Formats: sequence, structure tokens, C-alpha cells
Amino acid sequence: MVKKADGSVKVLGLKSEVEQGDTLVSEKNTYAQIRFIDNSEITLQPGTTFKVEAFAYEAGKPDADSASFSLIKGGLRSLTGLLGKRNKEKFSLKTPSATIGIRGTTFTAQYVPASTVGMTASGAPSAVRMPAGLPPGLYVSVIDGAISMSNTGGSMNFSAGQFGYTASPLKPPVMMPVNPGIKFTPPPTFSTQLAPGAQNASVPGKAAAVDCEVR
Repeated sequence: MVKKADGSVKVLGLKSEVEQGDTLVSEKNTYAQIRFIDNSEITLQPGTTFKVEAFAYEAGKPDADSASFSLIKGGLRSLTGLLGKRNKEKFSLKTPSATIGIRGTTFTAQYVPASTVGMTASGAPSAVRMPAGLPPGLYVSVIDGAISMSNTGGSMNFSAGQFGYTASPLKPPVMMPVNPGIKFTPPPTFSTQLAPGAQNASVPGKAAAVDCEVR
């Protein structure tokens, strides 16, 4: 569903339009894939709240590029489009623990809040559970390219195949030797556009455990 800037709430479907200022909420067993006009993609996993703070792209006006997003809770996979390739500094993904910048990339981010009890966009209690056993904070995994993670504690770059973590805005980002347990398994059809080197499943169809798909 989407919570509009005027406070109204709507359920999204196939080919629904997403606008600047929209807050998107994916519930239990629901993945959503948003494709922007520069061919970038954001895929939300279940239990995610994500806001499009600002987005502007025109092929002939690179100086006006803007891509600012907020991951309020949950997880996502981001695939860089034309905007991020020509103006990497214009892309930012804000989270409660740190801000992520890109170097032309595909990456996943998972924010685990201190409390797993939240509210949906409609104001109802959320029953979505976060990954069990993971300490609160921001986790990242770089599939292709590189990203930077920055907060008041410091800044660190992560390249393809690397994992990062920061516990809070005051804690500097650190490298993790292995995947700490973050899983991102969207329906197979959502993975057909991954960059080379990413895990790719091209078999069409709908995952049995998924209630709704928005692409």
C-alpha cells in the first residue's frame, strides 16, 4: 500500500504509479518492485516501510537529477539506473542508522529496529516479524559495484561481495566477514533484471508463499 503526502492510503496493484513524497508499505508475504523512469529498480521485501523523498530525472537535464529515499524499516534491493550512473552523488538512501551512497551498483539493505512492533500505513499494529536473532541496526550486502555507508560515527566503503553493519547513528560502520543471516528472496520473476554476477532466477511464475506481487 501507499500513504500519500496528503495522508490518504491506497492499495497498489500492477502498474500503479509511485510519486515523490509517497511512503510505501509492504506487508507479510508481500514483495514490491518499483521501477523508475531512469530504469533503476527498488525491490521491497515483506515488512518494509520505504519513502520516496525526492526523485527527478530528465535525459537532457543531468544537473536537475535527484534521488533521495528513506528506508524506515525492513529491507530492499536497489539496482542503479541511468541517474545513478551519471550522477552518483545525487543518490542517497537514508536509514535511522546511516546514509548509503552509491558508486554504480546493485545492493541490498536491511534495517532492524530496536523494537519489532510497529504500525502500518493505516495505523494498525504491524504483525510482520524481522529476522530472528539479529541485533538492531543497518546491514548491507553489495552484489555489484560499490557503496558507501556514512553516519556521525564515521564512513566506510563496501565493494561487491562484502557485507557491512552499523548498530546506530553513533557507531561507525564495520565490515562483516560473512553474511550475518540477511535473506532476500523475492519471487523468481523479480530477479530477471539483476546485474551480472548477481544471483539470478529466470524461471517465471509466482512464489507459493507470496500473497501479492507489485512490479
